[in-house]
Amino acid sequence: MPIILGIDPGSRITGYGVIQCQGRHQIYLGSGCIRTASDDLPQRLQQIFTGISEIIRQYHPDQMAIERVFLAKNADSALKLGQARGAAIVAATNAGLPVSEYSATQIKSAVVGTGRAQKTQVQHMITQILKLPGKPQADAADALSVAVCHYHTCQSLVALGGQASSRTYGRYR
Repeated sequence: MPIILGIDPGSRITGYGVIQCQGRHQIYLGSGCIRTASDDLPQRLQQIFTGISEIIRQYHPDQMAIERVFLAKNADSALKLGQARGAAIVAATNAGLPVSEYSATQIKSAVVGTGRAQKTQVQHMITQILKLPGKPQADAADALSVAVCHYHTCQSLVALGGQASSRTYGRYR
């Protein structure tokens, strides 16, 4: 029963979500946000790295999935987002976790059924899929959707690849 850590990276707020896979079901384990408290970018990156490292120690995930950088209108914002992603990825690889990346369109399609879904639609579907008592914070819901997208992608690979791929992803059955 693998545990997947999903990350919605941000230089100010990084969302995280943790699910456990049981057959065709995903069980909610936890979610939240790492809120950086500094205006100094290197300090914020350290806080993201430390926060993700602590989440990994707490939940012992088997894999991490993270949202890819999108092309923003503001190049500076895209660079900072890329650096936040890097801090999260290094925390995962230091812990020996494989890391998978998904575009925002892939994530929304996997959870809502359309790549153009709004944040409120993602929150609603994550609440339904994981049977949560209430809507998680927007960044936490996005991170949970990354984890759910990874699970569904692995399930699809098993179905498409048959026995050959099931050796790699068979633990998701």
